[in-house]
Amino acid sequence: MPEIALKSGTRPPWIGLAAAVWVEFSAGNSYNFPLFSPSLKSVLGFTQQQITILGVANDIGESVGILPGIACNKFPPWVVLSFGALGCFLGYGVLWLAVSQTVSNLPFWLLWLAMVIGANSSAFFGTAVLVTNMRNFPMSRGTVAGLLKGYVGLSAAIYTEIYDMVLKKSDTSLLLFLTFGIPIICFTLMYFIRPCTPASGEDTSEKSHFLFTQGASIFLGIYLLTTTIIADKLSVRRAVCYAFIVVMVILMMAPLAIPIKMTLFPSKKRLTGPVDSSDKLVSDTDESIQTEPLLVKSSSEFGSFREGEDASDLDILLAVGEGAVKQKRRPRRGDDFTFREVLIKADFWLLWVVYFLGVGTGVTVLNNLAQIGYAQEEHDTTILLSLFSICNFVGRLGGGAVSEYFVRLHLIPRTVWMTVTQLIMVVAFLFYAYALTGTLLVATASLGICYGVQTAIMIPTASELFGLKHFGVIYNFIQFGNPIGALLFSGMLAGHVYDAEANKQGLSICIGASCFKLTFFVLAGLCGLGSLLSVILTLRIRPVYQMLYAGDQFYRESNPVAFCKIRFLPAAFEMVVLYDIIKGHSARSELLRVVKAGSRPSFTPFEGLEVGP
Repeated sequence: MPEIALKSGTRPPWIGLAAAVWVEFSAGNSYNFPLFSPSLKSVLGFTQQQITILGVANDIGESVGILPGIACNKFPPWVVLSFGALGCFLGYGVLWLAVSQTVSNLPFWLLWLAMVIGANSSAFFGTAVLVTNMRNFPMSRGTVAGLLKGYVGLSAAIYTEIYDMVLKKSDTSLLLFLTFGIPIICFTLMYFIRPCTPASGEDTSEKSHFLFTQGASIFLGIYLLTTTIIADKLSVRRAVCYAFIVVMVILMMAPLAIPIKMTLFPSKKRLTGPVDSSDKLVSDTDESIQTEPLLVKSSSEFGSFREGEDASDLDILLAVGEGAVKQKRRPRRGDDFTFREVLIKADFWLLWVVYFLGVGTGVTVLNNLAQIGYAQEEHDTTILLSLFSICNFVGRLGGGAVSEYFVRLHLIPRTVWMTVTQLIMVVAFLFYAYALTGTLLVATASLGICYGVQTAIMIPTASELFGLKHFGVIYNFIQFGNPIGALLFSGMLAGHVYDAEANKQGLSICIGASCFKLTFFVLAGLCGLGSLLSVILTLRIRPVYQMLYAGDQFYRESNPVAFCKIRFLPAAFEMVVLYDIIKGHSARSELLRVVKAGSRPSFTPFEGLEVGP
């Protein structure tokens, strides 16, 4: 990634987060397909099969984020956001020309391609702000991921309110808004979304700031649900609808209150100094340490120190300390991986499969939720859709926050929550299969929460195992599990079983629990397999979390600067190791025991050590 001038201070990361919230709202543009797809069918005369193919194009565009991931490592965020805005303008612009009949007789393949390009803009928007903010808040990755992904989940409700209350349910007006409104929002805010240098010290206000932002998002979700029901059930005047929208916009601006508060009431507490994102943490070490080039290169030996034999590890470290050995190694878990390096790691494929089974089974229910409701004689399927969406938002927001809490206080790897939620999904699928009275809403709510947790957990886990340097590509590759799961479990399995049962009944619409029973049994088995694989993954990566979080309180109290550097860069830890080797054999032995066991040392390894501002 090219060198980028970083914005320093405590306010810029929060300004960028407030701007990112609005970009994440824009990134939900792919959720609008159900709103304007009827016009594609009626105005252009498409068949239902053609509309389904366009829906596949929408899913492909939304989920394929390899190009945005690569772009995040080669260009600054504003360039990535510009690509997204351009794709949004071109893709939805072509669809608007077709639906408004400004240009007639556009070929179907061109509309399919326009749908892919327009929906793919959401991948550019989401990747740019997610990668940037996780680097700006490296010590709160789970919270940031859950928060931003939660706001994406709310964007569907926001677009629905705009469509109903402002655009008067006009499909052409909606496509025109997507063509011009979304790019204008992104071009307006892209200046504020930029890499920043977060403070390395313990900022006691950060937790309260995140709690405020999470609370504001929850209140916004409740407000959207309430106003949507009111507007649907009651006859509301146009002025009241506009008032609803104004309040919604104010609530969407709530995260901006944090940097405003920092400006009006600046904190008197000075933090210990800025650190960069995980791939630049050692760039600011003290120039008085003349061995810095050697120590950075010697990080190649740190993996063997953690995992090899005691004697050989110490011999290698001593040789490195004397400048006699300079070996290269493959990155270890917790280092920065390239995309090629990550493809040969078993932990990566375990995470991919666990995520694939979790979201693939969940999206199957989401895609068929209306048919599931009809089969179980629940004709008001909008209630099911709204319930799933709100619970999905709660799962995304809560999954990030809960995993962040437990990983710091109890060293519980985040993937534990993927195990728990997939076990809950097994129960939910059994509820669906047997169609017991009163279980439909419970199963839908449970599945929505668990589906959201899968995404909220996968994102920070991938960054902790494989680093933030190439996180955009790695994260988007794992997201392939979503469309692949939809194709296999929804298109092939659920669709085939449903049609077969409908043919047995001699109807076009299948009624009864048998419509999806076999599908739900298969999905329950797949989630059971996913929970088992998640247990294996959790056991494998537990040492990584011990290395990253075991000494949080102790090291933070001893030396917050060294703590921050030790946590995110093994080379900084090795610098301390080599230093203590020089101090004496007892310190060396004790520190080796600490590294291998993840326990608390009996001495303070930072005494007398200067590691830079």
